[in-house]
Amino acid sequence: MITEPELPEPELPGPVELARLADVEAAADAALLAPSVHNTQPWLLVLNRDRIDVRADRSRQLHVLDPAGRDLLISVGAAVLNARAELAARGHGVRVERFPHAGDPDLAAVLTLVDALPDPTLARLAAHVRSRRTNRRGYTADPVPPTVLDRAIAAAADEDTLVVPVLTEDQHRTVARLAQTADAEQNADPAYRHEIRTWTNRDAHLGDGVPPTAVPRVDGGAEDDVPLRDFDTRGQGALPSATHAGRTGALLVLASHADDERAWLRTGEAMERVLLELAADGWAAGPLSQITEVAHTRAALRRELCWDAHPQLLLRVGRAVPTTGSPRRGRDEVVHGSTRPGPGPAQRLPASPTGWPAAGAARAAQEVPGHRVPVPDGRGGTTWV
Repeated sequence: MITEPELPEPELPGPVELARLADVEAAADAALLAPSVHNTQPWLLVLNRDRIDVRADRSRQLHVLDPAGRDLLISVGAAVLNARAELAARGHGVRVERFPHAGDPDLAAVLTLVDALPDPTLARLAAHVRSRRTNRRGYTADPVPPTVLDRAIAAAADEDTLVVPVLTEDQHRTVARLAQTADAEQNADPAYRHEIRTWTNRDAHLGDGVPPTAVPRVDGGAEDDVPLRDFDTRGQGALPSATHAGRTGALLVLASHADDERAWLRTGEAMERVLLELAADGWAAGPLSQITEVAHTRAALRRELCWDAHPQLLLRVGRAVPTTGSPRRGRDEVVHGSTRPGPGPAQRLPASPTGWPAAGAARAAQEVPGHRVPVPDGRGGTTWV
């Protein structure tokens, strides 16, 4: 009689490895709280014992005003920064590889825990990931001190990105004129208006989109100089109508040295680092992206204000009453390879040595039972929540 050899019992993770796994899970939780274009949350996270693969979810890309995926990758960059901050707060050094595999363009970043000292500034900022909010309320007349602008400039520089403050009256008039032009052109586009309707007043259980509680009521009383996005598509906006955007607070342009996918990702990391620095000091902030979404106004902004740098985003900064948070997608839809108890294996997507097969996250996600993949529907425009 031939007996099968006894197989050794699987080795259970020790206390140190369990702690690292918990830290990786916490970093994923922080990443999910990042701001994103239209609150699409266009990322997928694959967890391993000592790393996180951050993937761009192209199935959630806006195809009218973001055909190149620039806004999508800025969103993904914000998620990368949050994960880096949480890992730093938990005492880990992190190696970040951006677009490490040419054959897998959706793999935006690989974050690997390494034997090195954590970034102390990021560790400090991690405490503000959960309290940061995009604030569309009216800002007070309190001036933004030069020291706050200096910290924003330094924070962006740490992520290889520039902050260009709008300082003079002439610069302000230029930015306001270009922003108004871009906003008017977008609102004249039926596909853009469809985008607004698609991503507002969504069912809460969907966990994405822009809720009425986060937008001002539009009744002609905004008195904006630099217009906010009009998301009050059904007259249900819960915030006060008077926003005075551009007339109070400060305006900052985020610009990059290059204008490619890596630069867009880095812009997102810089944006979130700046937003967390502002939140740490009690300042409200919100991106105003119409001006950089329309090609000719973006080009004019570059000529007038940014010299050789490429403007990627306009930020509004000031003091304001706190605002509510926005919905988030279910963790099991976005985080794969998790060790936490939860949905069965059908919800966990297989990871290759690089995290995912080169075919991309969108196709793989469609193969997972129960994984919700939106159908592209000409969703233009941009907001950040």
